[in-house]
Amino acid sequence: MNTKYIFVTGGVVSSLGKGIISSSLACLLKARGYRVTIQKFDPYINIDPGTLNPYEHGECYVTEDGHEADLDLGHYERFTNVRTSRANNITTGRVYQSVIDKERRGDYLGKTVQIIPHITDEIKRNVKLLGNTGHYDFVITEIGGVVGDIESLPFLEAVRQLRWELGSDACCVHLTYVPYLGAAKELKTKPTQHSVKQLQQLGIQPDVLVLRTEHDIPQDMRAKIAQFCNVAPDAVVQSADAPTIYEVPMRMHRQGLDNIVLRCCGLSAGAQDPDLEAWHTFLEKLGSPQGEVRIGLVGKYVELQDAYKSINESLFIAATYCDRKLVLTSVHSEQLNDANAAEKLSGFDGVIIAPGFGTRGIDGKFAALKWCRENDVPTFGICLGMQCMVIEFARNVLGLTNANSREMDQLTPHPVIDLMDEQKSITNLGGTMRLGAYDCSLADGSLARKAYDGATQISERHRHRFEFNSAYREAFENAGMRCSGLNPQTGLVEIVELPGKRWYLGTQFHPEYSTTVERPNPIFLDFIRAAIAYGNEK
Repeated sequence: MNTKYIFVTGGVVSSLGKGIISSSLACLLKARGYRVTIQKFDPYINIDPGTLNPYEHGECYVTEDGHEADLDLGHYERFTNVRTSRANNITTGRVYQSVIDKERRGDYLGKTVQIIPHITDEIKRNVKLLGNTGHYDFVITEIGGVVGDIESLPFLEAVRQLRWELGSDACCVHLTYVPYLGAAKELKTKPTQHSVKQLQQLGIQPDVLVLRTEHDIPQDMRAKIAQFCNVAPDAVVQSADAPTIYEVPMRMHRQGLDNIVLRCCGLSAGAQDPDLEAWHTFLEKLGSPQGEVRIGLVGKYVELQDAYKSINESLFIAATYCDRKLVLTSVHSEQLNDANAAEKLSGFDGVIIAPGFGTRGIDGKFAALKWCRENDVPTFGICLGMQCMVIEFARNVLGLTNANSREMDQLTPHPVIDLMDEQKSITNLGGTMRLGAYDCSLADGSLARKAYDGATQISERHRHRFEFNSAYREAFENAGMRCSGLNPQTGLVEIVELPGKRWYLGTQFHPEYSTTVERPNPIFLDFIRAAIAYGNEK
């Protein structure tokens, strides 16, 4: 079959959940045996979200091939168990950069470079890039932003052109909002009608409408929306608020979203339902926990829930598989110190020290780690969290009072965390980053190897600039901190742990990026198990 292209657009307001609907649809199509991938087109001019503050755009997700991507790619992978790449996330900045590079090389043969056709052709090329590989039956393309945004116009124009070029191989799903006015006690359809009208004015007729709502939308109201918006009556489905995003694929399937899309693409749904057994199992566990597990997350971006999205979801999924309800509490590292650490942390079964960059809030992480280490609380440090474990141990166990990372203190006499020599001459910040998947060899008898079910080698994704300084490795190991995970090519330290503790481990990599609903990351599972055991002891 020809590759089918599904475009997901949004209207009325942002943050309606286009990524969740895209992921849910991909999950359902994959469960029917189709090969599916999803890509996100972001209208901002940044080349990628790597330089964006988490307060601006939530977490920066990293693909296996080392691309810094929108956090929606995390949803895509968690829902489909399909790995994404650089080709799955395109920004306006990347589109314009590519077009300008071609213009500078003379590829346009002296023609005037314009939005149409040059920018839209570049967008279309990127849309079809994954489909042209022959690896996918469906490519779902989520267009960021809202219809009516000036930034999204070139992307929507490219979608309009592709709809005509691809014919029955293309389908448009439009997500809109149906608000409930409390004073009038009424649902209002006008915002949806106007949103679809805006889309139609751009030359795009949606095939399917997904209505976000806090209240059930009666069938007669859906029929009215279908009539006003030129959509088949059964192609209007609702997406009401759900207790968890992981229920959305089931809700969409019950309303036939996958069948509708297959019909739009000229395919038969067949008599057989999608194989959603793994999802049913997960949701059954989610609905019948045997207790709680209380985890404290220490970080400096805790005001924004999306700043640590993949960590939060990894903890949630791992707790669910351990038959526990996750009770996750964020603790701002700027508000932590040695005097109040016990008060703020003693109620948790486990503590996770979050990643990040820069000096703000770093002392609070040291205070949290000192208290957790001395009180033998299960503790998990990720990236900067692992580096903080190393610094705190150097200061309070090795007696290196002024030990630090050169990221925090260029003049520290004990740079236990430092740049590699080959990085020091690079001035472009992106050029010094270690990004993407790297191998890690696990030491025999280590907590890390046990967590990974006895595996001797793993591969996990990185996003960091500074490294454990191997010149201090012997001193650390003599004092009891084991370097239990090493990069086999470079010898760089990837994992540290304290064997004498219940569970005290730090990873230089980001294991949260590889968690999916069908395959939770083993190290998160082991951490949650240790936290449950500790909670039972208390």
